[in-house]
Amino acid sequence: MRNKQAGFTLIELVMVIVILGILAATALPKFVNLGADARVAVMKGVEGSLRAANVMVYAKAATANQLGATGTVTINGVTIDTVYGFAAATGTSTTAGTGLLRVMDLSPVADFNIATTNVIGHAGAQATTNCRVSYVAATATAAPTYTLNVTNCN
Repeated sequence: MRNKQAGFTLIELVMVIVILGILAATALPKFVNLGADARVAVMKGVEGSLRAANVMVYAKAATANQLGATGTVTINGVTIDTVYGFAAATGTSTTAGTGLLRVMDLSPVADFNIATTNVIGHAGAQATTNCRVSYVAATATAAPTYTLNVTNCN
């Protein structure tokens, strides 16, 4: 009596693996956009860095009694203009001016669009207007606001 074996042949298994490989190679890039996800993560990190740097500015301003409508604080040799203790603006340079960018460690700077005051965009995005963090300075009645827009970081 002969035992009948059931199962797939080696050729059938290889063909299934080849077909799955072709499908994965063509379909996966359409479903997974790692570049956009990375830019979103970077912009979330920039927002967190803005907040952290501004908290440091506020702490320094509070200890220096600079919580009025205007003032300045010096952090590691960098003078920052303040409004009610918080940074007055982000500035447009990490090496000159009196903005919050001088306190932050944006590296490499070429990855960011910082030409507009109070806006930090990701230079690698197709539309930096939809992949950016906007900063609004504090007022007498409101703390500063940070608006993260990552609707199109492709």
